[in-house]
Amino acid sequence: MSSVPSTVFLVVMGVAGCGKSSLGQVCAAHLGLPLLEGDDFHSSANVSKMRSGIALSDDDRQTWLDTLAAQLQAHPAGVVLTCSALRQRYRDRLRAAVPGLRFVFLSLTQDQARERVAARPGHLFPVSLVASQFETLEDPSHEAGVLRVDATRPLAELGGQVQQWLNGLPTVDAVAAASAPTSNPSLEV
Repeated sequence: MSSVPSTVFLVVMGVAGCGKSSLGQVCAAHLGLPLLEGDDFHSSANVSKMRSGIALSDDDRQTWLDTLAAQLQAHPAGVVLTCSALRQRYRDRLRAAVPGLRFVFLSLTQDQARERVAARPGHLFPVSLVASQFETLEDPSHEAGVLRVDATRPLAELGGQVQQWLNGLPTVDAVAAASAPTSNPSLEV
């Protein structure tokens, strides 16, 4: 039976409202690692923009991503980071800082994200910016070292899926994909 690698660097990612903080807490507690909330490292200018309903540009995110990369490197024993990591180049920037970095992508619909963001008054991210996150999002499911999970599933279930994945065991989604019927080329006309 495999076990979780001794050093784990994990980013819990996705659009606003997907549950990054909640799943990040579960993963960090289970792994005995510190949790870094990516939102805590935004500049005051970025926070002001978001609170004003202005979407961040790639330029706005560069210093933030550099700071997050430095934070990953500052934790050589491993860490769990929450970060939207919406574009592949953002994820690649973080991967360059820590080889072997893994990502858990919390997937949900735009309507589900909007509903969740609306339910958390006082958060720095307003509902009006949810659509811009989906416009920016580049689905990471095809990238190595990425586990995609359904953000609407119960938190305990999601934590179990992450644990299985880190242990090298097939997750429910992987088992379903492996057992799905495939076409037989010899039968095609």
